[in-house]
Amino acid sequence: MNSIAIKADGLSKSYRIVAFQAKYGTLRDALSQAFTAPFRALRTRLRTPRNDDPQPQHGRSEIYHALRDVSFDIQPGEIVGVIGRNGAGKSTLLKILSRITEPSSGVADIYGRVGSLLEVGTGFHQELSGRENVFLNGAILGMKKAEIERKFDEIVNFAEVERFVDTAVKHYSTGMQLRLAFAVAAHLEPEILLVDEVLAVGDARFQKKCLSKMQDVGQQGRTVLFVSHNMTAVTRLCKRCLLLDQGQLVKDGSSHEVIGAYMHSESGTTAKREWRDDKTAPAGEVARLRAVKVSDSEGAVSEAVDIRESVHVEMEYEVLRSGMVLLPFFVFTNEEGVMAFAANDLDPDWRGRARPQGHYRSVAEIPGNLLAEGMLFVGVGLITDANVVQFYESDAVAFHVVDSLDGNSARGDYAGTMEGVVRPMLKWQTVFKRPAGSSAKVKEQYARITR
Repeated sequence: MNSIAIKADGLSKSYRIVAFQAKYGTLRDALSQAFTAPFRALRTRLRTPRNDDPQPQHGRSEIYHALRDVSFDIQPGEIVGVIGRNGAGKSTLLKILSRITEPSSGVADIYGRVGSLLEVGTGFHQELSGRENVFLNGAILGMKKAEIERKFDEIVNFAEVERFVDTAVKHYSTGMQLRLAFAVAAHLEPEILLVDEVLAVGDARFQKKCLSKMQDVGQQGRTVLFVSHNMTAVTRLCKRCLLLDQGQLVKDGSSHEVIGAYMHSESGTTAKREWRDDKTAPAGEVARLRAVKVSDSEGAVSEAVDIRESVHVEMEYEVLRSGMVLLPFFVFTNEEGVMAFAANDLDPDWRGRARPQGHYRSVAEIPGNLLAEGMLFVGVGLITDANVVQFYESDAVAFHVVDSLDGNSARGDYAGTMEGVVRPMLKWQTVFKRPAGSSAKVKEQYARITR
């Protein structure tokens, strides 16, 4: 097997955009055009163009760069996410890799048979039935009829279109077309699967099936390139991520790291901030803020943290005047602007005790399986025991909490959206009581499941 599944070297794609500018016409122009039209038609037939013939108004043109010098390697069996804002070049990249369009410069080498799902129903013939489209798509992928027949029932069952498999695809709902298109692309055993926003349509149950199927594809040694705006799905499925911005590859690394950088670039925040200049540092008469940071369970500054792991939020500050009881605190707010919770400094060594002048570092540890998935913005402040604010910096830092489908977080086996500002893992206990007079069959079933 080749050591590389996809190799992109200097991929660029440019388009020329021409702005046609039509001249506004007057009544006099319209009458003149109508009067001279027969003579212009005659000159056209005689191929005798004149200088006074109307010329097309082209206006100005510009070059739009959809991709700029993008290079990366993907190994067989890797499941790699591609993220970025709209217009970043994600879909253009997949179209080049799918051989739908040619790059303006650079080379894309693909080692293996490619299955792609770039839009709902891509490659489907609307007048053909679901059955016929399965065989058509299989043939396009280079599959033999016997191979398609062997996978046919599995494809139809996955897509849940058994009742409509002999109905023309044009009568399918968008969701039905999506399910069948994904089932065909995933089950006909391409070595490389290219997927663009397949989870944009469909309910939570189908999304979980898609994620599980793509995980299976990766575990079988096949490669998946997954484009999505759904950061939750990307973090659950992909260990590695590519971040595109204005056609350029700006970051390539672990999904947690790349998604954290993307989320913070979108929100304008970071996981660490410092104020080294006395003139600009938030301060009162008693205390001055110096730094705030978010770190993971191993102590490294992190913009993305695993929902199951503890998070440390730290502030550094100076006490400028001795003899005051001080109360440092953090405020945590989610992406919707809802305050999740606030946390006051309860360190027993300093609680109720006047602090001498000097440099301090206060750290709050948030346990794993408490926070909800998504972005959290951290406000940092300090007041005196007389409730006099010394400093407060809202949204000082931020971090992204990511969940997984491993089943050992608070979501358990549920793959859908979970609401709420926190997501604690509660202790559950379920007691089963057999109904009186249960039959021997029920007793046998109970004995089997409780072994």
